[in-house]
Amino acid sequence: MNIRLLIVDDHPMVRVGLRSMLERFPSLEVVGEAGDSRTAVSLATQLRPDVVLLDVRLGTESGFTVCRELQKVEPPIRVIILTSFSDETTILDAVAAGADAYLLKEINGEALVKAITSVAAGEVVLDPAVQRVFGRLSAPTEPVGRENLDRLSPQERRVLALVAEGKTNKQIAEVMSLSDKTVKNYVSNLLEKLGLGRRSEAAAYFVRFQFA
Repeated sequence: MNIRLLIVDDHPMVRVGLRSMLERFPSLEVVGEAGDSRTAVSLATQLRPDVVLLDVRLGTESGFTVCRELQKVEPPIRVIILTSFSDETTILDAVAAGADAYLLKEINGEALVKAITSVAAGEVVLDPAVQRVFGRLSAPTEPVGRENLDRLSPQERRVLALVAEGKTNKQIAEVMSLSDKTVKNYVSNLLEKLGLGRRSEAAAYFVRFQFA
């Protein structure tokens, strides 16, 4: 069966170029295009593609809004972020929004098709440049390994996952039915146990081993 794709980018020429390139591969089928968030969500809901290729900037809108909406569909539609941005904030926002892959637009056609196939099969894919960003983010003064997770209590692990989603202490408190002060203590404790100094490092640590 072909992998059905929806292309979401606010630049028509980018959409045309991607469609032209991807339709050369017999295993892929572009079922639709969208240039804004509302159209993207509507088409994705109607067409139910296997994979959505999504830019993070849709004019004045954010592609992450689309990504979050597609996580609510049952079953969730898999999303590949395809963008020219590789900064820390954008990458962590993509992870928090539930993206299944993060690729930079300079990727070649063969690599893109391979990534699409992997994501359609349920795998997570990161561009090598993005992996290097994660490496910098998760490199504290002393090396932190996966075994440090064993130092965390179940509650601390849950708080860590919510921190990685980009939630504030207040939002975490609401999700877990705790007080803000209790959440603040959990965050302080887990940072100390992991040997980290910032929330962004904790988020990158979680993402690093989530994608390992």
